[in-house]
Amino acid sequence: MRTTLDKRSSSTSQQRIVVTGTGAGVGKTVFCAGLVNLLGAKFWKPIQAGLEGETDAERVARLASLSPDRIVPERYRLQTAGWPQCSADIDEVRIDADSLDVPDTEGQPLVIEGTGGLMEPLNCGSLYIDVLEKWRLPVVFCASTAMGSINCALLSIEALRRRQIDILGIAFVGEKNSDAVRAICEIGRVRWLGRLPWIAPLAADTLQAAFKASFWRDDFKL
Repeated sequence: MRTTLDKRSSSTSQQRIVVTGTGAGVGKTVFCAGLVNLLGAKFWKPIQAGLEGETDAERVARLASLSPDRIVPERYRLQTAGWPQCSADIDEVRIDADSLDVPDTEGQPLVIEGTGGLMEPLNCGSLYIDVLEKWRLPVVFCASTAMGSINCALLSIEALRRRQIDILGIAFVGEKNSDAVRAICEIGRVRWLGRLPWIAPLAADTLQAAFKASFWRDDFKL
C-alpha cells in the first residue's frame, strides 16, 4: 500500500514538514513527538491556544525527550483554550497571519504542528490553510481510523489539493480499521505512511517503540 501518488517538491522543503489533520483531538501532538524523535528534528507550534497545564510544545518535549534548544518558541501563546480566532478574541489579541514565517533552523529538520483543522479561522480574513498555501511545505495529514472520519479526511485532502499543497502522505491514529484506511487512501489518492495505535501507558519510551514499529524514516524524505 506504500505507493507514491502525490507529486512532491525537491527543494529545501525536505527539511521542514507540516503536520495537520482533521481537527483537534486527532492525535497530532503525539504523532509530532514521535516524528521529531524519528527525524532528529526541532519542533514548532506557531499558535498555542490554552496555557493551563501542559502545552503542546511541552508535551512534545517530554514525549520526545527533547532538549530545550530543539523547541522553537511559539509565535502566539493564547491563554484561552479553543480555536485560534476565538481564543485570540477572548485574550484581546489579533493573530497576524503574515507574521507566521517559518523560522530558520540552520539546516536542522523542523516539524511544524498546525492548530486544529485546515479551515480553522486565525482572524476574520485568514484560515490556517491560507498559511500552509503561503509556506508551500510538504504536509503529513493525520486522520482517525474511526469510520466517521472518512468524510472529513477526504474533504481536507481535497482542500489541500485545491490549494496545490503537497501531501507527503497520510498517518492514521487509533485502532486498526482496514476499511476506513482503504477508503481514505484509495479515494483520496494519498500515500499511506502508517498507523500509530493508542498507547497505554503513554511515555517517551513506549511512544518511541510504537512509532519505530509503525513508520519508516525514509517515507518522510522527498
